[in-house]
Amino acid sequence: MRIDVITLFPDFFTSPLSSGLLGKALAKEIAEVHLTNPRDFATDKHRRVDDEPYGGGVGMLMKPEPIFSAVESLPVLPKRDIILMTPQGQPMNQKLLGELATNYDQLVLICGHYEGVDDRVLNLVTREVSLGDFVLTCGEIPALALINGVVRLRPGTVGKVESLKAESFEAGLLDYPQYTRPAEFRGWEVPEVLRSGNHGEIERWRKEQQIERTRDRRPDLYAAWLKDSDKES
Repeated sequence: MRIDVITLFPDFFTSPLSSGLLGKALAKEIAEVHLTNPRDFATDKHRRVDDEPYGGGVGMLMKPEPIFSAVESLPVLPKRDIILMTPQGQPMNQKLLGELATNYDQLVLICGHYEGVDDRVLNLVTREVSLGDFVLTCGEIPALALINGVVRLRPGTVGKVESLKAESFEAGLLDYPQYTRPAEFRGWEVPEVLRSGNHGEIERWRKEQQIERTRDRRPDLYAAWLKDSDKES
């Protein structure tokens, strides 16, 4: 998979893309990330990428020309999605990350700045994605989250594929509680069932914990899970 990031601040990605599991995956060429600065495509002597909005208003907007030129300079793979990172987009979730990791050869991520981008940029993009219902100073943060989430799901990134199937959101439920040694720490003990060696009981306990946690912490997910469960039954 090829991931292209259109960003005014390529240095923002230097450390995260070379660290941890993500860094190892990129080193193994499970995916490749390329950074393109739209300022390199500005045509005026000051290399401006922003300007005042028509009609007045606070702040500046990113100009369309440098963004279009930056995207048009990239190679085009057969299955490509051009994504604008914006608070107005569809919420980023595990289902979306799975779709992007599975169905596309190339992702182009456009990182907005200032008060946003000229709306004509929407004629270029195929999808708008948001990290959540809040506003950040830049699109690089949600872009990095998307890269991490997508590359993590690519074959070869995570050692044990089974761990991806049991984690939060994959089955519509939050993950179950997990423990490691020591068996007792400051008076808190690991549940006896996990030390029993009875794998059937452990699986039942874990499923019960997933349901309870989702019901208590994310009633919205729990309601959706109940609805899906009724459809299947």
